[in-house]
Amino acid sequence: MLRSLLAALAVALLAPALAPAAAAQGSGSPTLDAIRARGAVACGVSGTNPGFAFADSRGEMRGIEADFCRAVAAAVLGDAGRTRFVMLTSTNRFTALQSGEVDLLVRSATWSLGREASLGLLSTGVLFYDGTGFMVHAGAGIRSARELDGATLCILPGTTTELAVTDYFRRNGMRLTPILIDNVTELRAAFRAGRCDAYSTDASALAAFRANEGEGGSRFALLPEIVSKEPLGPYVRKGDDKWFDVVRWTGIALLAAEELELTRANAEAALASANPDIRRLLGVDGDLGRAMGLDNRWAYQLIRQIGNYGEIWERSVAPLGIPRRLNQLWTQGGLHYAPPVR
Repeated sequence: MLRSLLAALAVALLAPALAPAAAAQGSGSPTLDAIRARGAVACGVSGTNPGFAFADSRGEMRGIEADFCRAVAAAVLGDAGRTRFVMLTSTNRFTALQSGEVDLLVRSATWSLGREASLGLLSTGVLFYDGTGFMVHAGAGIRSARELDGATLCILPGTTTELAVTDYFRRNGMRLTPILIDNVTELRAAFRAGRCDAYSTDASALAAFRANEGEGGSRFALLPEIVSKEPLGPYVRKGDDKWFDVVRWTGIALLAAEELELTRANAEAALASANPDIRRLLGVDGDLGRAMGLDNRWAYQLIRQIGNYGEIWERSVAPLGIPRRLNQLWTQGGLHYAPPVR
């Protein structure tokens, strides 16, 4: 009995100190509250990867990762335009997220155990299924990665590519000389100039690079081998579960919208749908948005302003000639599967 009374007294004495901290959180998410106070979502991207995050001729950031950032802003603030893009390199991207410089990282970052266990970060799911590939100079006559024994390879440091390539060469008893340059523009310039026999990174980024070279892209050849699994997606800091939920379910909403054939063009009309799955997703029925600290129309806003996953793919990735394959919905033979929004 005495122990219970002492515990109750301790709680009573601590309550005044704890109450202001809890109240200061507002939504229950420090990140979400900071975004609302700031009026914009700070999103870390590369800014150098066509199809994913790349500035167009007007300086507008375009691509599947850029549009994911905008989808989060639409869900949180009701306005996709309230996104602040922060360009990050492969070596400073995680530090920028850890320090709070950005609210989320959407920069071709592979979901891996090492990153979640040691960096204090969490992957919120897969935005793009990819794998490590190789590009060579077409004139070299190389047809397979098995012919790269003793080659020099241009690689971005601090990436899973570095580990995947090292593992591949070791498994096959091959030697390599990595050339590590922490600036993708300089790295690609080194490859163009012939300083490296091959350039290795995510296969999608290689295809985007070659497509962006225009007619000059014919100088380069993609080798057939994909030597690793690279599930790419957003990262957030650990310790803010509500913010994790917002970012994760933004990705799920994009997939669910495609499954339900909801688009930018028909989202408004779909508010009158009798389909219970559509009504819950769009916030007509239920309080799912409120449970995350958002407006119940959070998903409606992101679909109406950004579209579904397939729409983003068609305007961002398809023009690069990258087939959708694993990135199809599960109903089309792909791996993307939206858990139920209910």
